[in-house]
Amino acid sequence: MKTTRTILWLLSVVFCFISLTSCMTTDIEESDSTIDYSQIKNWLHLPDNAEKDIDVFYVYPTAWFKEDPSEPNICAIDNRIMLIGSKAAFDRQATAFETVGNIYSPFYQQGDASYILTLPEKERWDFVGGTPAKDVSAAFDYYINNYNNNKPFILVGHSQGAMMLMFLLKDYMIEHPEVYERMVSAYVIGYSVTNDYMANNPHLKFANNADDTRVIISYNTQSPDIAFGKNILVTDTTSLVINPINWKRDGTMAAASENLGSYMPNSLGSYSKVDNLADAQIDLAQGVVVCSTVDDEAMYTLSPTFNRGVYHSFDIPFYYYNLRENAENRANNFMK
Repeated sequence: MKTTRTILWLLSVVFCFISLTSCMTTDIEESDSTIDYSQIKNWLHLPDNAEKDIDVFYVYPTAWFKEDPSEPNICAIDNRIMLIGSKAAFDRQATAFETVGNIYSPFYQQGDASYILTLPEKERWDFVGGTPAKDVSAAFDYYINNYNNNKPFILVGHSQGAMMLMFLLKDYMIEHPEVYERMVSAYVIGYSVTNDYMANNPHLKFANNADDTRVIISYNTQSPDIAFGKNILVTDTTSLVINPINWKRDGTMAAASENLGSYMPNSLGSYSKVDNLADAQIDLAQGVVVCSTVDDEAMYTLSPTFNRGVYHSFDIPFYYYNLRENAENRANNFMK
């Protein structure tokens, strides 16, 4: 039974996150394990060589689910489901940035999504700010001191990975301003970056266009109409958003024909470029990017983890090649 469930999950949730079906406990949990990031086994990806002038530090989204409800709400660093899921996430997300930089990506003891997303906002941040954020901070610190060699770098994270970046940005960067000076940009995608977050962290800046550097880029994607409720990933209508096609902050429509290409699953079980698939327009009232040109039912079939019309799993794949071009552009501007 467990084997069948695992196979079905890996097939149907080929894109990310986990089914939000239950809340097991309300106790905040911590792992006693301290991860040694000097060991290669604790890294999802290290570059074969670091010949590029820019680095990319990538933090994957939730890539694990509980096989047994009695399991803790934080997984082990070597959990087999997470090892498989994180590799799949890397292939569909991090590879968008492989042309711009040397990619470094740590494993981390992440939280269970069905638990995290049923918590009140403050408790949610308390939980992920424990073991998961401590792991990612330790990994980033090890990367800075042992791999980075004073190079400029780009941060990339999606969903739970985006939350991890928000801790790095608000804590690590203010404690290490010399490191922050080398940050090209931070792609904090799939979780809300709110006005309150920015106001509480005045050392940070949100992107205003396609060219600025040392800035945060963020958005959540959905259809014009979501079935049965709201987009649970959008925590506040004051969420700051930038359009991933035209890189504007207003409601200007970017047609699917302007999209440089999406990166979607194909019949061969891998991914390939798809042209003219996804448009993008910011809904300023909701604080989201609305995509109106894809088939809701087809997307739900590919990733039946949220209400129909919530395109969380496709935040990066829909705009894969636009993100690639934008990262290259910001990197070039930074190097100038």
